[in-house]
Amino acid sequence: MSDIRIAGIMRAGAYSPNHIGNDAAIFNAAADELRKRGCIVDIFSEERFIESDIDADVVLNMCREQASIAKLQSLEDKGVIVINSGYGIENCTREKMTRLLMGHGIPYPDSLIVNTNESVGRELVEAGFSSCWIKRGDFHAMHKEDVSYCRHIEEAQDMLQEYCLRGIRRAVINRHLEGDLVKFYGISGQPFFYWFYPFDMGHSKYGYEAVNGKSQGIPFSEDYLREICQKASDTLEVKVYGGDCIVDQDGSIRIIDFNDWPSFAPCRKEAAPFIAKCVLKTIRDKR
Repeated sequence: MSDIRIAGIMRAGAYSPNHIGNDAAIFNAAADELRKRGCIVDIFSEERFIESDIDADVVLNMCREQASIAKLQSLEDKGVIVINSGYGIENCTREKMTRLLMGHGIPYPDSLIVNTNESVGRELVEAGFSSCWIKRGDFHAMHKEDVSYCRHIEEAQDMLQEYCLRGIRRAVINRHLEGDLVKFYGISGQPFFYWFYPFDMGHSKYGYEAVNGKSQGIPFSEDYLREICQKASDTLEVKVYGGDCIVDQDGSIRIIDFNDWPSFAPCRKEAAPFIAKCVLKTIRDKR
């Protein structure tokens, strides 16, 4: 594989809230695994990627900037292998993700997609929502307030007004689900899959794990979780992924979040070789 030149694009710090070191660590670990397999991997910052012409057979990236995503999509259209796909990264923005997951029958909370300058009280009542989650619909979360837990309808309306004042025009409202919060990491087409209870392990980005609290250890099918995660990966077009789900009292599972290339913080060493294998398999399949 020494003839393969890979451009590795790091994630800009603004899109790694509370996880800059973890995001850099998994990306560098994956790059090292590719180098062990004979690939030439040159690392670029996301800022430099936007500003420069990149000459490479493959672009391995954790990009989140809108300009980066547009550039990745342009490279893909020209035949460059891009992992994760720029189109896939865009699909993981809240509104698109919600429409795609629900449209493909992937278990997901009841949801409304709204304009932030609208009154939504009647819609929430008719949908049977009480407590809910409001998430910016247009892009990836950069601040804690981009994902907000609301205990009642009045609080939800106030939060939408705040989004509107911040210039966020669209929002997704998810019904709050009771049950065990489970975080997962996976790599498309690879045997690697890892899940855990984030609250129990003290793993947090914004502290929202405390809403559902300590896990009850409700039994569920890991095979089914892997199955729906692979389906979500295929649907959203992201090969390196992670996310969160809720396990209900009856063992049913619903995905509440799905991310392109998360930190893999508790399983970085185990995940990195499989990310490299995924990249090399994608190259072989394309060739």
